[in-house]
Amino acid sequence: MYDYIKGNITGKTNTSKGCFVTIETGGIGYLAEITARDFNDLPKEEAKIYMVLIHREDKMALCGFLKKEDRDIFNILTSVSGVGSKMALTLLDEFQSSELIGFVIEGNYKELTRAKGVGPKLAQKIILELKDKLMNYNKTEPIAITSSTHQDSQAIEDAQAVLISLGYERDEIKNAMSKAAVILKDNAKAEDILKQSLQILSLE
Repeated sequence: MYDYIKGNITGKTNTSKGCFVTIETGGIGYLAEITARDFNDLPKEEAKIYMVLIHREDKMALCGFLKKEDRDIFNILTSVSGVGSKMALTLLDEFQSSELIGFVIEGNYKELTRAKGVGPKLAQKIILELKDKLMNYNKTEPIAITSSTHQDSQAIEDAQAVLISLGYERDEIKNAMSKAAVILKDNAKAEDILKQSLQILSLE
């Protein structure tokens, strides 16, 4: 229903129930729950917040994110059975999106247990379900990228798989990954390629 809302920040609160921001546009103030990291990074006046509408039987609420990739990872996290919006926000508070994706690619569930409320069983479940959602996409021809450095083909394919699953177009991926490859060292990990590519995509 909502992609993003751009407007003036008219209020923000940090309570035991979470961090919240009110953003006003068109005479309407939208209240959204956000991560503590985004709460601390909020600009003073105008902001662009990527939104997710949470619709349950007992309530409707908005969750907001300063970065599109965080919103996209939030949507994938909440598609895992047993992971609600609070848990997804907790994970995104503890880890950067690129870190979470890196754990999934590596199958490193132990790192996820650093997040509050995430035990070994849930961490393994998150890894298994996310790997299926992020990596098992309809494979097409690999996207050729230009690079002045030597990059591992599997790391590139893994990074491309995640970016495709996040909804980015092939031309966007090719452009971002080609720019990222120029910046990265030889044989960068898929996590590093993703992190750099997502940073480039967020600026375009």
